Amino acid sequence: MEIVERAWAEPWEGLRCTPTGGSPVGVVVLSGSSGRVEETRARVLARAGFDALAIRWFGGPGQPPGVCEVPLETFTAAVDLLRADGARRVGLLGTSKGAEAALLTAVRDPRVDAVVALAPTSLVWCNVGPGPDGADRPFRSSWTWRGRPLPFVPMDEGWTPAEPEGAPAAIRGWYERSARTFAPALPAARIPVERARADLLLVAGGADAMWPSLPFAERLREHRPASGGPRTLLVSDPDAGHRVVLPGELPLPPSPVHAHGGTPAADTRLGALAWPHLLDLLGGGLPLPLPGGSRAPRTVRQPATPG
Repeated sequence: MEIVERAWAEPWEGLRCTPTGGSPVGVVVLSGSSGRVEETRARVLARAGFDALAIRWFGGPGQPPGVCEVPLETFTAAVDLLRADGARRVGLLGTSKGAEAALLTAVRDPRVDAVVALAPTSLVWCNVGPGPDGADRPFRSSWTWRGRPLPFVPMDEGWTPAEPEGAPAAIRGWYERSARTFAPALPAARIPVERARADLLLVAGGADAMWPSLPFAERLREHRPASGGPRTLLVSDPDAGHRVVLPGELPLPPSPVHAHGGTPAADTRLGALAWPHLLDLLGGGLPLPLPGGSRAPRTVRQPATPG
């Protein structure tokens, strides 16, 4: 299959990967707190038949330098773009903080048809890094909607990692402790996924060392309609960690700062297990372009495109 790649410059940096001839399904691809543009993931999705738009949603020109009071309108604008270009179905695929953003956007924007949430949370958390003012304290919400910060759970700053100084830290315990310390904040900070009309795929590893994504995913599923509403699927692996590896991707190198949990083999296994459900849920039954022949996919690159 031939893929057309277009670098994006405005209103955010990004990369759009589209099968030649187009696709009826657009997918917005969101990274976690790494802030990178998920170029490889966009290419993988395009080769599966989707019009994939990977964007930088913080740390770019005109954006907060950290995950701090990021407007959810960043993501509804990406939905606008795909809809304006003729997408009959639009999905959001996010990992970690990107999954948090995707779920919150789907709650507020009924044009979102599907969400794939990799290593998700069921709560709105405080900022990770500085906001537009350059400060990261006091804690503020990660997100705003129509100019107003969303209720959030702060972090308990009395927590310390168990690992020796200089070793990658497993911070799952920090989130678990913070949820206990600030228990009164949890009801207002809960992501009300029952309000979203989008189909939902939750993918989580039981050995996630960054935050308890599997318990979070289970809570998200509990609040969705049991029947008669949009679909909700939960796919998990007890040995997988925070970084789900989809077919066609390679495991990322270990972080010198954070322990993500799991193993490359388990993370890859979870991605393979989730993959057919991902294709089905994002596609929504629409006819997608299929890879043809045995040749490797060709990529055609086009100049940067303003939004």
